[in-house]
Amino acid sequence: MDRELLDWWKLVMQGFHATQESLVSELAERFGLGRGVAGVLLRLLAASEYRMPMTRLAQEAGMSSGGFTKLADRLCVAGLARRVACDADRRVTYLELTDQGEDMAQSISQAVAQILRARVLTPLGRDGFSKLVEAMRQLRDANDDLGK
Repeated sequence: MDRELLDWWKLVMQGFHATQESLVSELAERFGLGRGVAGVLLRLLAASEYRMPMTRLAQEAGMSSGGFTKLADRLCVAGLARRVACDADRRVTYLELTDQGEDMAQSISQAVAQILRARVLTPLGRDGFSKLVEAMRQLRDANDDLGK
């Protein structure tokens, strides 16, 4: 039973990583972006006022603060984002989408939906994908004590 459990988990991880790598690679190729950029732009697109504290973005992206600073620099140089100081707390710096960044993030969002339809929804079907989502939500909720 232990071997079977380990094999199942290995398949879960392989399925996720293969799909994620395929998604990230296709986005990088379509939009000429480095790794991690699309995810950050999508997070900002979903955020209030299209901005988030840089420390939170780094954490959500699974990056070190130094690595994220370099990514933020590239976004700013490309005109996709800008740094904005927080009026209430000098220690907080936001990363905020520019109009060009918002347009790019909207395009990426549409591409992600198209890729997910082809690479997730088509093989699993709507019912299978729905069950996968619910299973992952349960796992997240059962194991999300790390960030609290």
